[in-house]
Amino acid sequence: MPTALVTGATGLVGSHIVDRLLAEGWNVRAFVRPASASDLPAGVEVARGDVLDRDAFVRSASGCDVIFHTAAAITTLGDWEVFRRLNVDGTSNAIAAAESSRARLLQLSSVAVYGPTGRYNAPGKKTAEDAVLGPLPERAYYARSKRESEQLVLEAHAAGRIWATAVRPNVIYGPRDRQFVPRIAKLLRRGVAPIIGGGQSTLSVIHAANVADGAVRAAMCDVAGGRAYNLTNDFDVTVRRFFELAAQGLRKHVRFVPIPLPVAKVGFKLVKAAARALTGGRFNVISNASLGMLTKDNPFTSERARHELGWSPAVRPEDGVPEAFRWWMTHR
Repeated sequence: MPTALVTGATGLVGSHIVDRLLAEGWNVRAFVRPASASDLPAGVEVARGDVLDRDAFVRSASGCDVIFHTAAAITTLGDWEVFRRLNVDGTSNAIAAAESSRARLLQLSSVAVYGPTGRYNAPGKKTAEDAVLGPLPERAYYARSKRESEQLVLEAHAAGRIWATAVRPNVIYGPRDRQFVPRIAKLLRRGVAPIIGGGQSTLSVIHAANVADGAVRAAMCDVAGGRAYNLTNDFDVTVRRFFELAAQGLRKHVRFVPIPLPVAKVGFKLVKAAARALTGGRFNVISNASLGMLTKDNPFTSERARHELGWSPAVRPEDGVPEAFRWWMTHR
C-alpha cells in the first residue's frame, strides 16, 4: 500500500484524512509538533517537526507517495506576517518536500480564495473553479494567504517541479472541530437562538469526512494534476435545520427567535464597530461574509469534483451534525 505524509494530522480535516487512509490500509506518517503526537490514533508513524523547518519537512517526506498538506493558520489575533509564515512559507516547504521525495502533493485550500464578493453571482448561477477571483481586502489575511499558497502549488505543478492538486472546501464541521461547531454550540446552549430571515437559506457547510474523501480522491486521480476542486456541496441543509440538528446533538431544546434581515444588518454593524474598538482592528470577529453565510444560499458548486473525481459524499447532515455536537459536548 502507498505511504502518505499528513501535516496538520491532529486538526479537523487532517485527522479525518488520517482516519480515511488508515481505513483503506495506507501507511500513514504524521508530521506534527511533539506536543501533538499523543493525539494520533494507533498505527500512525510519527515524524516530529514543524512545517516551517524545511529540512525536517523534507526528511519526513522521504519514501512517501503522497503529501496531504492541511496544516494552516485559520484564526488568530496576529497580523499578516503570522498567516504568511505558516500558510505561505509552510506551503513552500511542502512543495520542496514533494519535489525531493517525488511525492504527489494535495494542498488543502479554501473557498476564501474567491474573495468576499467573488463568490456571489446572479441568482441561479453557482461559483465554480473557473470563476474570476475577486479582490481581497487588505486585512483578509487568511484569504490572502490561502490564495498565495494555492498559487504556489499550482505554479510548481505547471513548471513540472511536482505533481500537485488542491481542494477548496467551504466552512467545515464535524468531530474535532474547534472553530465553527463550538461557536454554534455556545449560542444554542442558551436555549434561545436568533434566526435571521426565517433561516431558510442553504448553509455553506460541509462535513470533514466528506472533505477527506474528496482530498484522497483528488490525490489519487491523474486528471486532477494542476487543478483545483470545490468541495462545497455534500448535502443541502438550511440554517434552521442545521441548528435543529445541532440542538439534537446537544440534547437541548432551543427556541428560535426570528430576526428581520434589516435589523440583523444594523446589529452586525454595531458588533463590528465594537470589535474594532476592542481589538484595535486586528481581529474582525463578525464580518459581512458571516451575514452572507446566514442569509444567502450556498453560492458554490462541486460539479467538477463529482464529475472528475467521482466524489459522492457519504456523511449526511442528519447523522453528521448531531455527531459533531455530541463530540463537542464530550470534549469541550
